[in-house]
Amino acid sequence: MSLVSRKGLLAIAAVMDVAIHAGDRPVSAKALASRHALPPRHLEPVLQALVRDGILKGIRGPHGGYTLARAQNHVTAEDILHAAESTMDGDEPPLTSPLVNTVVRPALDHAERSFSAVLRQITIEHMVQKARAA
Repeated sequence: MSLVSRKGLLAIAAVMDVAIHAGDRPVSAKALASRHALPPRHLEPVLQALVRDGILKGIRGPHGGYTLARAQNHVTAEDILHAAESTMDGDEPPLTSPLVNTVVRPALDHAERSFSAVLRQITIEHMVQKARAA
């Protein structure tokens, strides 16, 4: 069982890719999609959410693309996953049963808070250092 969605993993990989490959020029969505073997249209909603949340900066034009909007040590896995979550499909009705509200959610709240605390400690800077060392 994975606690992080596929879209969340993709968002983290995209931000790391930008952190690794953005030098003097922004990283194009096409290059990102190519490196991750995805169609660009699949990646665009994730990239747009990351821009909206101030994690990436989108640059328009023929030589446009994406750069980090803040320093690597100020971008956490939690920030990225929060942005990725905002791209999830909202077609499903919310769970509002008494069992969910009074037992299930409260039982899982502590675990979610603990997971979030660990995610806040993981920075892009740390992951990029590991990627370069590998």
